[in-house]
Amino acid sequence: MQIVIVEDEVKTAKALAAMIRILSPDADIVATLQSVKSAVAWFASHDQPELIFMDIQLADGICFDIFKETAIRAPVIFCTAYDEYALESFRANGVDYILKPFTQDTLAASLHKVRQLKKFFSAPVAGKSSFLVFTDNRYTAIPIDNIAYFYIRLEMPAICTFDGKEYFVQQSLDHISTVVPPGQFYRINRQYLINFNAVKEVEHYYGRKLLIHLKVPTSDQIILNKNNTTAFLKWMNDH
Repeated sequence: MQIVIVEDEVKTAKALAAMIRILSPDADIVATLQSVKSAVAWFASHDQPELIFMDIQLADGICFDIFKETAIRAPVIFCTAYDEYALESFRANGVDYILKPFTQDTLAASLHKVRQLKKFFSAPVAGKSSFLVFTDNRYTAIPIDNIAYFYIRLEMPAICTFDGKEYFVQQSLDHISTVVPPGQFYRINRQYLINFNAVKEVEHYYGRKLLIHLKVPTSDQIILNKNNTTAFLKWMNDH
């Protein structure tokens, strides 16, 4: 695996490289960069690596300036002493966000996540293309792309389409979440399974939670638990 490290602290960069080589013997550290300027120059003249480890605050600026100057398509693991950049990091190819001082265990978990994501996105995509509903004394197939979200209504699983129509279905939300196309829908909580194309905006909420606003009105506020915010932002960024 070809890896680039962007880190302005030399000792930290060396320690990180040593841990990577222990945890991933096939790793090839092709470059260690210390500034926004040097990173922009390197990425502009070299092929993309398979993975980037990147500190956020560098000697001559913030790492997100690199993304403004050159195209980076490789996944990035952000390593930083600050936790306030998490949302922005997942808009910039972030697959994980680990806080300094990082340990071999946290680094191992990040590398494992990268390998699992690689397996997942290289696997064939499958999933139901429609759901059969019964309404007005007839059966109708609702195409999956027309469904804004699945949710629990009156203690029963239901569909809400992008044009605001609602239909009850027989399958549970647990079952539905296993048969919809991977990556297109996200299980926010026990009540809602939402389509990526239905997301209007996301805002920070109390207690490090997220408040999800959809393009189609919902009867409840859709709130994401703080323990799931990283995975959800990753899901959003992957689209």
